[in-house]
Amino acid sequence: MGRVILVALLVCLSAAATQVRAEDPYLFFTWNVTYGTISPLGVPQKGILINGQFPGPNINSTTNNNIVLNVFNNLDEPFLLTWMGIQHRKNSWQDGVLGTNCPIPPGTNFTYHFQVKDQIGSYIYYPTTAMHRAAGGFGGLRVNSRLLIPVPYADPEDDYTVLIGDWYVKSHTALKNFLDSGRSLGRPDAVLINGKSANYKRPLFTMKPGKTYKYRICNVGLKDSLNFRIQDHPMKLVEMEGSHTVQNTYESLDVHVGQCFSVLVTADKAPKEYYMVASTRFTKTVLTGKAIIRYTNGRRGSATLKNLPEAPVGWAWSLNQFRSFRWNLTASAARPNPQGSYHYGKIPITRTIKIVNSVSRANGKLRYGINGVSHVNPVTPLKLAEYYGVANKVFKYNLIRDVPPKKQPVELNLAPNVVNQTFRNFVEIIFENHEKSLQSWHLSGYSFFAVSIEPGRWSPEKRRNYNLLDAVSRHTIQVYPKSYAAILLTFDNAGMWNLRSELTENRYLGQQLYVSVLSPARSLRDEYNLPDSALLCGIVKDLTKPLPYSI
Repeated sequence: MGRVILVALLVCLSAAATQVRAEDPYLFFTWNVTYGTISPLGVPQKGILINGQFPGPNINSTTNNNIVLNVFNNLDEPFLLTWMGIQHRKNSWQDGVLGTNCPIPPGTNFTYHFQVKDQIGSYIYYPTTAMHRAAGGFGGLRVNSRLLIPVPYADPEDDYTVLIGDWYVKSHTALKNFLDSGRSLGRPDAVLINGKSANYKRPLFTMKPGKTYKYRICNVGLKDSLNFRIQDHPMKLVEMEGSHTVQNTYESLDVHVGQCFSVLVTADKAPKEYYMVASTRFTKTVLTGKAIIRYTNGRRGSATLKNLPEAPVGWAWSLNQFRSFRWNLTASAARPNPQGSYHYGKIPITRTIKIVNSVSRANGKLRYGINGVSHVNPVTPLKLAEYYGVANKVFKYNLIRDVPPKKQPVELNLAPNVVNQTFRNFVEIIFENHEKSLQSWHLSGYSFFAVSIEPGRWSPEKRRNYNLLDAVSRHTIQVYPKSYAAILLTFDNAGMWNLRSELTENRYLGQQLYVSVLSPARSLRDEYNLPDSALLCGIVKDLTKPLPYSI
């Protein structure tokens, strides 16, 4: 009997040891990036395809999955992809921006390897090199919750990704030439939904009567905020940019560039076809994209423009909608604890950084800047220069100050824009928009608490109006004309992280900076070493690799 018990005990211990050693699941992808002819507006143009697809493939993953994605660049110029909103804990090497990565040369490949650690939600990927985003190469990235962690709503019948965005007929090379010559891109030609124009007559999605569906709506465009609505169907907001929200119902949603929202829609109307609509906001000329949703028992061709919902007018409506967004404090996060267990409103602020965006000229050409500096990407990526100990040969830290000059300079300073940030400090960032156009900002590597958006200029007294209880944790924030936005976050993710305008023209012409977050311990507990597969370029290409971090 004792021997049987001993054997059983050894089996149990062996099983426990296997569970401890078990790694999180791996997902493997191979992507071929090529040019191809696309005609979203009926005019043939050169697009960027991934495995022959425009838009690119949807990545469907689950919390803690390891993603291994081998990208073959078959274009005639260097190429990079970024995974917007994926936090890459301790691993800015995988961020896919020119401040951290050498671009993939033509005819070669590079393997991204990252973990969607402790995240759920709806995200996008897109190219960060040249003006490639204007040609395609973008797509959706889902991170589903593990079965262990319940979501605060019943499983939908199906899960759909809706990619909305403005679009130009001109090629991405022509648009790049415009910007390089000092000209603006001008007005887009149309709004696409999943790469289709308003003239596309086939249903993009189908719904069974009585069933509820999840729609992940992401703005993958270049410059315009879009209002999204579904004919006769209200939308229940359940998630935005990795956070479960209080489940308010909306007739329409303003989705700014780079932002993603997840909504639930129930098929409880007359069985026929309905339009989903995305139209530009804050523009003199309104561009509208349409796509068809069909009930499975609905008649083909039954969609009608009658009772097509109108878009709201003015940015005050949009601001009030932002104020209605709330973090769901009782919902579980990606880990088994409630979202509201992190009391960000009780943490003392250690640093305040004010960001003022401006448009000006440099050397007679159009440029955009932050606090008087218009960012230029050096040949050697900033993170590589820092890691190899040659940062002083590539860039200077802290060209801008936390408090910008009251008057923005007429001529912007062209230089790499890198700000030092103390590891694990709790920081307040103020985005102040003095322009007449709307701004959209993204910070890679982090989620932050969007505690306030208000008209006018910021002052310390405005902190009294902050939402210090249930502001949504997210990675983008819009700033309305002549307004400011305030965010709070802990810089606890070591690496070199990109803070950028999501308006592609602005970003390309310098409206971005990098935040260097160094761990004093130089420990693997805080940051991963440079991967062996990393591409090297610039002055570090032939240098001896530094000693790796240790435990």
